[in-house]
Formats: sequence, structure tokens, C-alpha cells
Amino acid sequence: MMRDDDLDYTVLALRILETAGPEFSTRDVAEAWLRALPYYQIFTAEAVAYRNLINGIEPPQTARTRNPYREWIGAQIRADLWGYVAPGDPEHAATLAYRDAALSHTANGIYGEMWAAAAIAAAMALDNPREIVLAGLAKIPEVCRLADAIRDSMRWADECATWELAWERVNARYGSYHWVHVIPNTCAIVLALLYGGGQLERSICLAVMGGRDTDCTGATTGSMVGAMVGAGALPAKWVAPLRDCLETYVPGEGKARLSELAARTVRVAKNLRCGNFA
Repeated sequence: MMRDDDLDYTVLALRILETAGPEFSTRDVAEAWLRALPYYQIFTAEAVAYRNLINGIEPPQTARTRNPYREWIGAQIRADLWGYVAPGDPEHAATLAYRDAALSHTANGIYGEMWAAAAIAAAMALDNPREIVLAGLAKIPEVCRLADAIRDSMRWADECATWELAWERVNARYGSYHWVHVIPNTCAIVLALLYGGGQLERSICLAVMGGRDTDCTGATTGSMVGAMVGAGALPAKWVAPLRDCLETYVPGEGKARLSELAARTVRVAKNLRCGNFA
């Protein structure tokens, strides 16, 4: 798997838990970014937060100072690891995600990461995409624009016979948002889950067909479905070409083996007593 900024954050989140532990702070996340991420390989809200750190601004003001991207999708793409280490425990996953997101995002930008992390954690214990969406929804404020958008998407999925018709309704209501904003992209993930029927390929392809920030929505959708069905159920044509390898800019990781990253994630989760382990 070629290096991608989204995946750098997943590997770095694992490093943060391995070094700082479960009580890590937003400042710990900031330190990890400064030590591990090249400035020219991060974007939008993350780049602004990084610049603010260099200028001596501390979290959470790093997210609020001259940051027009603070409700974009950047925090949501960092959600995965927090869900992986809290299987069956959406609340814990959302708590970890909040501390991470607060470095670069505010309001719905934070809620997007909390929702995704909680949904991934729930997917480890559930086998129904609708229940997974609802589990994430339960961990963000009931009254916020993101929650409204998720509820709208679920209602349209109930009312529309096809994904295309539901996606038209999303664009009619939320199409004015920037294509990288968290709200329409979360709608794309929700519809992909609901119309994907728990199938990895169909779910990812539906998320990508929506356009907008496709590498992010496809990845988050795949993360949730993969967590739900388990590694053994993933189609070989999607997994085998990766050759169990992930390139990352995180120092000391290089070309990491996906299987070893997974094993480290399990060890961290067990050591931190996150989630439901026998």
C-alpha cells in the first residue's frame, strides 16, 4: 500500500498509545505530529494547526486560530485506530477521538471523528450497518448539524429505492458545503453503509461514487465494513495486492507489515483494557 497521509495518522495514533498510554492528551498528539509528520505532507486544518504550534499557540487554540478548515474531514480520517483499540466500546473510542480531533478541529469537525471512531468500535461487535451508524450517532451531540445530516441520510435511505435517489437528496440539502467538509462526506459514508449491505466492495464503491473526498470516505467505509465482517471475510482481490505492506512517513515504521500493525494494535488494546476482551 503506497503512502497516504490518511494512513500516516493511523500509524501515528498507534505510536501515541504505545508511548503516551490511554490517558494521552491533545498536547501529546501535537508533540507526535511535530516529531513525526513532514509539514509539506499534511493539509488543510492539520497544516494550520501545525503552523500554529510552531508559532507557540497551544491546543485547543491551534484548531481555532485562523483555521477556515476546522469543520472539514481531516479529523474524521484519523478516527480508525481509536475504534480499533476499543472493540465494542463506542464511548471509549469517541473519548479518545475527541482528544485527537481537538488539536485541529472544532464542533462538527470534532464530532465527525467521534462518530467514525464510535462506529468502528461498534462494528467490532455488531453485524448490522444501520446499528453501526446509530452507535456512532449516539456518541455525538443530538443537536448539531452533523447529527441532523446523519439522521437525514438514514431517512432518505429508508425512503429511496436506490442509492442514486438518496444521494440526489443529500446533494439537494448539503451540496453547498465544500467537497472536503465533514458533513456531506459523512452522508456519503452513511449511505454507502446502508446500501452496501455489509459487502466490502459494494460499500467502498458506493462511497467513492459520491465524489467529494473519495479517498477518505472510501477508506472510512471500508474500515467500518472490515471491522464488521473480519479479516477472513475480505475479498482476496482487495487484500492480496497490498502484499501485507504499508508505506508510511512515520519515523521508524518505513514499510510496515499490516499484520504486525494489527498485532500491535491488539496488544495495545489488551494492555490498555480498552473495549471488551475476554
